[in-house]
Amino acid sequence: MEIITALRHARAQGSMVDVTDFSHDVDVLAHLQTAASMDGWRKGQAPKFWKSGGPSVDRPLFHAPLPAEGVLLHTRQHPPVRMTQPVCSLHGVEAEIALRIGQTLDQQQVLALDSDSVHSVVDAMTVSIEWVDSRWKQQLQSPLSMLQIDRLSHGGLVVADMWQPYAHRDWSAQICRVELGGGQTHVFQGSHPLGNPSHVLLPWLLHATQHWGVVEAGTVVTTGSWCQILHALPGQTVHVAFDEIGEASMQFAQAH
Repeated sequence: MEIITALRHARAQGSMVDVTDFSHDVDVLAHLQTAASMDGWRKGQAPKFWKSGGPSVDRPLFHAPLPAEGVLLHTRQHPPVRMTQPVCSLHGVEAEIALRIGQTLDQQQVLALDSDSVHSVVDAMTVSIEWVDSRWKQQLQSPLSMLQIDRLSHGGLVVADMWQPYAHRDWSAQICRVELGGGQTHVFQGSHPLGNPSHVLLPWLLHATQHWGVVEAGTVVTTGSWCQILHALPGQTVHVAFDEIGEASMQFAQAH
């Protein structure tokens, strides 16, 4: 598909594409599946990494598979993960919680779950940092369908390699801290837009098993930002910490 080819070229080159060059009336799912196929996805088995979320509980949630090569692990007490992927337009930062599925699930098994029992299929959680970038010249002002095709403005994902057992908790009391470039620390409490990051679980699993295939044990979904989008600078280090869960760090490449 022409749009996917243009986006892949822009991502590789660190360049931008004018969204007005394309029709916005597109089949988002078909485009995402085409992009995933180019990354090695095979129908019948859902991709290993995902992002899911939405602006509020009364608005639709959106789900996008993420290319595995753009998911990087940060090990505690190691230097920040260096993002070597060229930046197209944004150094956006989102502080998130990633959840890991503990068992293999097909569509029939997911259909048997409800908002309570779905928690039983998650075995662990950790901190993640999503880098928000856009291949579109119009960036986040692009039409929704084009943002979706661009994997919801995904640049890369850093996942802390310090998984904690998943358990119910008072998410309204959860503290999140984000530090950009060694400067001021931004502090957030109970700021997840859905109130609870696990709110994405059932809609995402239904989507994944219906349209993509079996969700295998070990599949990871990052669940939406606690800090909206913070904007870093080239070369800056980003440190994210969630009290009693963990922390992760990344560093953007210097501008050329």
